[in-house]
Amino acid sequence: QVQLAESGGELVQPGGSLRLSCAASGIRFRSVTMGWYRQAQGKQRELVTSITSGGSTVYIDSVRDRFTISRDNAKNTVTLQMNSLKPEDTAVYYCNAHHPRINHDFWGQGTQVTVSS
Repeated sequence: QVQLAESGGELVQPGGSLRLSCAASGIRFRSVTMGWYRQAQGKQRELVTSITSGGSTVYIDSVRDRFTISRDNAKNTVTLQMNSLKPEDTAVYYCNAHHPRINHDFWGQGTQVTVSS
């Protein structure tokens, strides 16, 4: 059974930093692209960033140069370092594992990030 367990979300002031982590189990980690999505209240879920098994990354424009995704294939973890946080970054952040060969997505339960003074 595939499990993605996120951690690290909390309340932070504008300009602050947070580090989200996602631990994957029950999956061949090196076979999947890992990503972070977010869903703000009243909005659709959106891709924030992703990283392939080989380390290629993609970021949406609004987080480029502020967020950094990384993965540890030995520990089956993916991390999202978020700096210079803004109120518009407030959302539930979801860890995603995409298996390209079977075109299937696995999801974590989400972790709340709130940026507010």
